[in-house]
Amino acid sequence: MLFDLHVHTNHSDGIFSPEEVVNLALARNLQGIAITDHDTITGISPAMEYSKRFHDFTVIPGIEFSTIYNDEEVHILGYFINPFDSSILEITDKLKKSRLNRGINMVKKFNDLGFNITIDEVIETSGGELIGRPHIARVLINKGYVNSIEEAFNKYLDRGKPAYVERYRLAIEEAISIINNSGGYAILAHPGLLKDKSIIEYCINAGIDGIECIHSKHNILDAEYLKIIAKTNNLIITGGSDFHGDNLEILGKFSVDINNIPKFKEMI
Repeated sequence: MLFDLHVHTNHSDGIFSPEEVVNLALARNLQGIAITDHDTITGISPAMEYSKRFHDFTVIPGIEFSTIYNDEEVHILGYFINPFDSSILEITDKLKKSRLNRGINMVKKFNDLGFNITIDEVIETSGGELIGRPHIARVLINKGYVNSIEEAFNKYLDRGKPAYVERYRLAIEEAISIINNSGGYAILAHPGLLKDKSIIEYCINAGIDGIECIHSKHNILDAEYLKIIAKTNNLIITGGSDFHGDNLEILGKFSVDINNIPKFKEMI
């Protein structure tokens, strides 16, 4: 049973709707996906409801929280969360408002730099309730200021760049606690991309349930190294493409057999 456990929709910074993502996954012969939008759960119900019309296809309710540790961004995935849990609803509402305020301030910075963009254009590009830096990047592309999302981040949107604005983030321990208290499993996302690898050990000590070993930006050595860490610490091994829609080919290419994750198979 092949699952891609890291998929985004247009309810955060993905391009496709929850329903479209389900269709794309089916076309790639997947038996399931996890909807893991950034800091929001609004894409879960549409995907789960739509998936009911297909035999033997499962949508796992998930989320990807952005946390901060030692000035580095650390992403924590939550699987099998309860999207109706009061703590989940409260924190995602707080994060949504924080993202909007951040977006307004970043647009102001761009205009101070001589760009001509508006927050309304960013919101329209997002197509949903949540806005993020990729949406600003896409506005910049549409207006010919940059050629790619990567260029937008490297020149303007990454931490330390001229248009970057910090926003409210959870602590690692907070994200793990919120996920666990809603009945879910907390997984360290794409740790191979962390600059400070000691954060992996910190997350283990903080009570993380698993590690995302397989990822579209991990090489073979990354994956094997992370699997050793996970097995040594009796942690869940997960994997996914981190699909946003910009690269259709990666969906399902970095999948895992859910039969090899007993705790997840039991939940399904």
